[in-house]
Amino acid sequence: MINGARQGSISGLRRLFAKAMARDLTVFVVPGLDIARVRGLDVEAAGLQVVASPRHASVLLVLGNMSPALCEASSIIYAQMVRPKTLFAVGVENNDVLSPLPVADVSVGLSQQNLVDGVNELRTVFETGAFQREVMDYDAPVLQVRVEYVCPMHSEVVRNEPGACPKCGMTLMPREAQANTGHAHTAHEKMNSSTESVIPSSHGHAGHEQIAQGSSAGVKEKPNHQESALEYTCPMHPEVVQDAPGDCPKCGMHLEPREKAVEEKHEHQHVHHGSSAENDHQHNHQEAALEYTCPMHPDVVQDAPGNCPKCGMHLEPREKAVEEKHEHQHVHHGSSAENDHQHNHQEAALEYTCPMHPDVVQDAPGNCPKCGMYLESGEKQSTPAHEHGGMDQGDHSQMNHDASGFMSMVDVTRDLPRSSDGLQMEWIDVPFGPFFPGLPSGLQLTFSLDGDTVAGAQVHSITESIELLEHSPMHAGCFVKHLLSLDPLTPVSSQLLVCQAMENAAGVEIDVTTVKARIGALERERIASHLNWLVLFAQQTGFAWLARRAGFLQLAFLNADIKHIVSLKPEVQKLIKRIQKTPLLKPRTTGIGRLPGNHALCGVVARASGINNDVRSHDPVYASLGFKTLEYKEGDAWARLHLRLDEMIQSLFLIEAADAIALPEMIKLDEVSGTGTSQIEAPRGKTRLQLSLNEGFVTSVQLETPSMHHFGLIEALTEQQELGDALVAVGSLDLSPWEIRQ
Repeated sequence: MINGARQGSISGLRRLFAKAMARDLTVFVVPGLDIARVRGLDVEAAGLQVVASPRHASVLLVLGNMSPALCEASSIIYAQMVRPKTLFAVGVENNDVLSPLPVADVSVGLSQQNLVDGVNELRTVFETGAFQREVMDYDAPVLQVRVEYVCPMHSEVVRNEPGACPKCGMTLMPREAQANTGHAHTAHEKMNSSTESVIPSSHGHAGHEQIAQGSSAGVKEKPNHQESALEYTCPMHPEVVQDAPGDCPKCGMHLEPREKAVEEKHEHQHVHHGSSAENDHQHNHQEAALEYTCPMHPDVVQDAPGNCPKCGMHLEPREKAVEEKHEHQHVHHGSSAENDHQHNHQEAALEYTCPMHPDVVQDAPGNCPKCGMYLESGEKQSTPAHEHGGMDQGDHSQMNHDASGFMSMVDVTRDLPRSSDGLQMEWIDVPFGPFFPGLPSGLQLTFSLDGDTVAGAQVHSITESIELLEHSPMHAGCFVKHLLSLDPLTPVSSQLLVCQAMENAAGVEIDVTTVKARIGALERERIASHLNWLVLFAQQTGFAWLARRAGFLQLAFLNADIKHIVSLKPEVQKLIKRIQKTPLLKPRTTGIGRLPGNHALCGVVARASGINNDVRSHDPVYASLGFKTLEYKEGDAWARLHLRLDEMIQSLFLIEAADAIALPEMIKLDEVSGTGTSQIEAPRGKTRLQLSLNEGFVTSVQLETPSMHHFGLIEALTEQQELGDALVAVGSLDLSPWEIRQ
């Protein structure tokens, strides 16, 4: 465990410390305990103490082969664990499939006895290797960060080096980004590269002069007819038109080429081909009639171009109003003594304050000593209360926030999205998963939160959507093994589905006794699956006792025979009665995740909304066992909970009526050709498989699963819901990321 050991030579005290930790190993399980229980593993019975946070774990337990995305997520978990720590692999084929995780300290097969033996070996490894003279640092690649620079006003402007924003001229701010996302802004740069130029990191005054003069330095020469047919304009300021490519003198964006209209071309030529004297006169008149102001601070006005002293943005030119020009000339062309008096009076009447810290006030311009922002100028007011009292309170848009250094919430939230309650707040994206307690393992759920309200949701599976056919054609026996490996949560349902499809393709009839034994196996898996869901639901709603009891019963049902199942029936009934009497559970789930009945739903989700599309209702063998479809009308989390509880009791009676449990066995298909279809009511809902055989080889396959139906419900189900209710609603659907084919 050199990757997870603490540095230091072993000593008496450290040996005692390692021995004590080896006795009480704490474990974080990936992909999750739901996968462990389905595979018949009782982690706590093996001597490991399960914890919910990797920072409290000394063992990372990896169950089976995982997708690269899950391995990457697991590497983050391992990096968060505090040394000394160990990596324990159960049922993993080889260490290469765990990359970027380090080599496992202990690796065993996938069984409860192997798990127990592995824990004993792990204690020895932990005790002897907790401290090493030389240790290797482990840093998950996804956690490696780099510094990139982004504009505070234009988040799409991202650079690898410091500089100024090409759009507004503001200084780019540094931020940390993942090392493997260096191409995040490539698309933006590629878009800009279509004009055969590169956005500079900053624009100097000389660069603007070049643009104003129409300089084409560094641009490939084009035929004369193309030059005459093209002009360049700014996407943000259409009044900016040039004959040569370059940057907009107002915002710094690349000018985009467009064809000249005939009228525009004529007018343009008329302007530029006038007499030299007339052009000089117009140029001088334009210089005299222009002034420069800041888009963000209109009180900043200069006679020459430059940057705003408050925010650093490029000043934009505008024509001087006649009154302003006359007044300006009157002021500046007065007597020298009068000008000096006015200048001194202006200096005495100005003070500089920070917009974020109004207590910072200076007589000279500069930066705030607290946050570094430019100090904003304002007139000193000897009687501020009197002047404020004379202000029109009905028009807040005219209020001078710069003078007081205060910005109201109206200004702060002006461009933010509006919430359902009318307030404007900044939304944040919060991820849940793929190892979040109460959600299925491998489910990556991201909520856009508006305060504590869900404004949007994104969900996807990171369990890796492997092709149903690794290659075509694929031998039938290999296909069965491959299909069973895709979904670890319902192996009996998958085996029954593929066997029935192949029997249908071969035209084989199965006797009623065998069908009943298969029903017994399927209903046993339904009970175990509902209990597995109940564990997650209990974690989501905060009932630890329910999670423990449901997990214990699930392990008991996995491989139980008829006699054992009959003995477990009172335990299930006792658990259900306690759930029904649990205070706060009904108000916690009633009305949450309500779904109207529609035929796009299936399984428990459909039956809890009053829709009967249960495949079992059309099966004569099920009818002979006394099966009747159970339904609720409410369509919320409470209805889905109680329907699953009722179905567990129903499945117990069906197993007793079938009086047999047997897993389906595949027939020989060496020379079989044809198309077969199978449809069963799996624990999560209707599952359908269609495959084509050619002399015992599978050539094509189509699979339809319940989670594929329900995956798209999450966004509508959680929108405008409080965060806790949204998580309960998602959990009540009983989604399996392993069923999703993306």
